[in-house]
Amino acid sequence: MRFSPIVLLVILSNTANAENIKPFTSDGCSAFPDGTTKDKKLWLACCKAHDYAYWQGGTYWQRLEADKALQQCVIEAGETSIANLMLAGVRFGGSPYIPSTFRWGYGWPYPRLYQALTADEIKQIAALKTVLTQTN
Repeated sequence: MRFSPIVLLVILSNTANAENIKPFTSDGCSAFPDGTTKDKKLWLACCKAHDYAYWQGGTYWQRLEADKALQQCVIEAGETSIANLMLAGVRFGGSPYIPSTFRWGYGWPYPRLYQALTADEIKQIAALKTVLTQTN
């Protein structure tokens, strides 16, 4: 079976695009409140930082580190009980095996699962971070 050069280019470009990370998005604390009734955004920054780590993905240990950083951030906001509840929620609901919009590695096409980021992927993330920083 022979492919024309144009068909081959389309196939190769689609393959290359499958490896590109989507621009970063955050839904705050997902299905959880972003803060208390008094301070509606008390731990929102914690969730956005956590979303950034989840968007990138990586290894199991990087996910565990991101989840513990979320917990610590919310503890530092003065909400230890909420922090522990959030940790349980993200450990259960953030699995890369579930095709949700807030799974580990959600910036990549599903299924990404657990895997170390390659040098090229790290460059993509850095380039998008630069754009994100310049627009905020």
